[in-house]
Amino acid sequence: MEFRNRSDAGRRLAEKLMVYANRPDVLVLALPRGGVPVGFEAARALHVPLDVFLVRKLGAPGREELAMGAIASGDVRVLNEDVVHALGVPAAVIDVVTAKEAQELRRREETYRDDRSFPDVRGKTVILVDDGLATGSTMRAAIAALRRQGPARIVVAVPVGAVETCDELRTLADEVVCARTPEPLWAVGIWYEDFTQTTDEEVHDLLERAAAQQKSEKTDRESTKERKHGTEMYSESSLSSH
Repeated sequence: MEFRNRSDAGRRLAEKLMVYANRPDVLVLALPRGGVPVGFEAARALHVPLDVFLVRKLGAPGREELAMGAIASGDVRVLNEDVVHALGVPAAVIDVVTAKEAQELRRREETYRDDRSFPDVRGKTVILVDDGLATGSTMRAAIAALRRQGPARIVVAVPVGAVETCDELRTLADEVVCARTPEPLWAVGIWYEDFTQTTDEEVHDLLERAAAQQKSEKTDRESTKERKHGTEMYSESSLSSH
């Protein structure tokens, strides 16, 4: 076991990401649910905002385990044209499956984010975080969907991942940070002492805490800036009086 729990994993992952600390153009997007505790600790250590990036697989009719595409936060749909053509799935059927999954995606968006809108990622460096990578299918869908929204850079970051999956994702993302790449991986969960399933309530709570922390840090920065400006004005006034 490498990590005590997802929070421990997030703190240790952050050590690999310190080059992105305190940068106004950086945003952490975590994949719910298990990626959120990891992303929370990473975002807190880097002093950057945290949000969630939801991805829902579009299962092929009769073969739901086979992804014919995915939808994601920001009203994005990505289709696997090879699968669609090979199975001859009609556009109308794809739309029905999309509508069903979109309903669940919206439910989760509302549960996790309340009234907060999805952040504008255009021109940003986005760090996509999950608790681990086995096959990487969800992360591949997330990268494809996020790329359509115009970020300047996509960084995939996970505490543990299969060697071949991390290597494959390097062809899709701008950077991939896999803190640990055991060989063989077997399963992500065995590298955690506590791999208890993260609940919707925990995701909501962590997002609230992250938003409050960002607000507090913004207030502190503005106060520091005002004090510095006041000191400079006083110094200039004092010099001119002499």
